[in-house]
Amino acid sequence: MNIHPFQRRLLSEFIGTAGLLATVIGSGIMAERLSGGNDAVALLGNTLATGAMLVVLITAFGPMSGAHFNPAVTLAFMLRREIEKHHAVIYIVVQVAGAITGMLVAHIMFEEQIFQLSTKVRSGPAQMFSESVATFGLVLTIFATVRHRPDSVAWMVGLYITAAYWFTASTSFANPAVTVARALTDTFSGIQPADAPFFIVAQIVGTLIAVFIAGRLAYFDKDAD
Repeated sequence: MNIHPFQRRLLSEFIGTAGLLATVIGSGIMAERLSGGNDAVALLGNTLATGAMLVVLITAFGPMSGAHFNPAVTLAFMLRREIEKHHAVIYIVVQVAGAITGMLVAHIMFEEQIFQLSTKVRSGPAQMFSESVATFGLVLTIFATVRHRPDSVAWMVGLYITAAYWFTASTSFANPAVTVARALTDTFSGIQPADAPFFIVAQIVGTLIAVFIAGRLAYFDKDAD
């Protein structure tokens, strides 16, 4: 049975976002269990797995859906009129559903309680500012690379997130769907639900600034080079 092209794009976004969250949460659980209480070692394991999986997922699904896996990225492309508004809304719903599914997959694989709420506090102005910086950098990296080195997007995003885990105080969620799913896991990568809305607002702010700066840098002007 043939599937409509847009449905294939949605399936791609769902599987990709689920795969990303299964990696973020699953590698966090594994890292914490194996690190002997050393949070730096646990974070390193979590970081490397996430960065590597982003390269894989974007390479695999990019040709199908653009491999957003992130409502902030979808919002950015919508603002640039590269995806229609109603399609963007559906993308975002599917991304959140995929993220929650990936969280459930990780819990089942590691024999965790399936339904959880995080108790990990990630609050305060520094955390919010960090999320704005992280999302700004991610979105700007995507726009710059799509413009100048489109064949390198997967690697640039994977490397950026790998670095941003360490140079931001928030460990760079930079993704509203990721934030929602991580509020539902009381494991290494969690965030308490009360803090999640502030992260999401900060991520949107970072996205808006990145879109503005990308426009100033003429990343959307075909005749700028």
